[in-house]
Amino acid sequence: MREIAEKAGVGVGTIYRNFPQRSDLIAAVFRSEVDACADAAASLAEGFPPGEALDRWMQRYVDFIVAKRGLAAALHSGDPAFEALPAYFDSRFEPALQKLLDAAVTAGEIRPDANPYDLLRAVASLCMPSSDGNPAAARRLVALLVDGLRYRAAGPQSAASPAHKPD
Repeated sequence: MREIAEKAGVGVGTIYRNFPQRSDLIAAVFRSEVDACADAAASLAEGFPPGEALDRWMQRYVDFIVAKRGLAAALHSGDPAFEALPAYFDSRFEPALQKLLDAAVTAGEIRPDANPYDLLRAVASLCMPSSDGNPAAARRLVALLVDGLRYRAAGPQSAASPAHKPD
């Protein structure tokens, strides 16, 4: 906590007033990182074609998962400070990914039956730690997953035929 206070340019007392328990600080950092990753979806959607925005965000999500591996034990420790985090995770990531999917389906770049819940879990599974801790393998696997979404893409849809949303 002292090192964190020094890096933040505040006193240790300030840290403890805002984060009475270490788990409170971990939860706040986790929420901040979730927000940054989820918010990146909108930025990518503005700056890239739909399929590329989806691909770039999925790789950003890989970076998030790989960087948070060390928190997995803490998040599953049973500490009450972490109980709400899975729901928070879903509430931020699923809508962000859904918007990217909808745009890519409308553009005819991906198949219409992909849903964010399945994709988020698939990427998390593909990011399981490798023996050397190198995220390159996860990045390649997620790129293959995204390429698989392009199979059976319908081509661009007109405004009169909205994208199919899975149930």
